[in-house]
Amino acid sequence: MTLDQMRPGNECRIKYLSVRDKLGQRLMDMGVYPGRRLKVVRNAPLEDPMEIEIDGYFVSLRHEEARFVEVDHREAR
Repeated sequence: MTLDQMRPGNECRIKYLSVRDKLGQRLMDMGVYPGRRLKVVRNAPLEDPMEIEIDGYFVSLRHEEARFVEVDHREAR
């Protein structure tokens, strides 16, 4: 499953980034890298961008970017 398929309230762990160019570096600079846990907070009214929470801070990603992030899904508690 990829991050763009996650819905608000879902939590997951990042498994793999399937991009290695400037976008891959940008995602890693924002804290999106394998092993990290995150929570999908919300989607914008037109579904793009999505807001995620990683270690207490919030990041907005376009769905186009989030599709390169493979995750292990688990339901929010």
